[in-house]
Amino acid sequence: PGSVSAAFQEYLQHLGLQDFPCGLGSWNKSCLNARRSPRAEPAGPEEAVPPGEETPEVLLELLRDRHSPWALPPDCSPQDRLLREVAVLAPELLRGSRVFQAVRSLRILDKGVEEVDEGLLRFQQLEELVLSANHISRVTSAHLPRTLKVLELCCNAVGDLQDLCARPPPELQHLGLGYNWLCGPSQEKHLTADFWPNLVSLDLSYNSLTDLLGLASQLSTLQNLHILVLQGNPLALIPTYRGFLVDSLPKLSILDDIRIRPDEKQQFHGLARQPELIRSEARVVVSIGEMKGLPDPKAFQQLEAGSEGPVITYSYCVTYEF
Repeated sequence: PGSVSAAFQEYLQHLGLQDFPCGLGSWNKSCLNARRSPRAEPAGPEEAVPPGEETPEVLLELLRDRHSPWALPPDCSPQDRLLREVAVLAPELLRGSRVFQAVRSLRILDKGVEEVDEGLLRFQQLEELVLSANHISRVTSAHLPRTLKVLELCCNAVGDLQDLCARPPPELQHLGLGYNWLCGPSQEKHLTADFWPNLVSLDLSYNSLTDLLGLASQLSTLQNLHILVLQGNPLALIPTYRGFLVDSLPKLSILDDIRIRPDEKQQFHGLARQPELIRSEARVVVSIGEMKGLPDPKAFQQLEAGSEGPVITYSYCVTYEF
């Protein structure tokens, strides 16, 4: 599917919310008249079930028993299980467009999605949107529900944040943009409190950000930021990288998945006021301790003087990719 909406329709088909033992059918048609609520008390033994129908308890057991052919795989999400059980207890709540009101978390991973379309606006209660490992290069904020608190776009092809920051969800607390194509210094201006006033966690790992000084200046406006991931960017090679960020962002609790200790804050105190220590270049020293799988030149037999045999030479090339 090319869009998030198309991928969601595939997701619904996978869940089978309208198929036995979920939904409405000959197996539970009398429940429609009863308008059973998800919080209703279980049917008692005195309540007769018409021939050919099953009680909600029996239908739920078909979903929950791991040996059942209708059971979800063990690695499915809690929301998958919840939606299927609601489809048994109150199938009318998930019919037609009502299903969009029941979804609070939407995870579409590695489904070839290229477009975040306006169909997402139908999810008026959506709080978490995870679209990792797709082919998304552009995100238009006008297509994102205003209720979002978590937006994860890891492993895509996002190279520009301008469209995302035009009118971003105001309550967003986590923004995940790791393993994308962001290049500095043009993108730092989009990472301020003007766009993300409630951001608590930010993942920018494994992009191509290079301007540590400019990025720290913009991130310092995020008063609620406690978790920051920048590893994998060229700026992380700067020798004073961690210390400079720890001192520049005093409210940070975790940097690159490592908790910031109180003694670190004391050790790096004042480093943010010495930008001259930030160098725009880094030196990497690589040492070879041992190589396996190559013939030892010393083991070759030396040709005797005057021998007419062919002379065989060996040479090897070692390549490093950074």
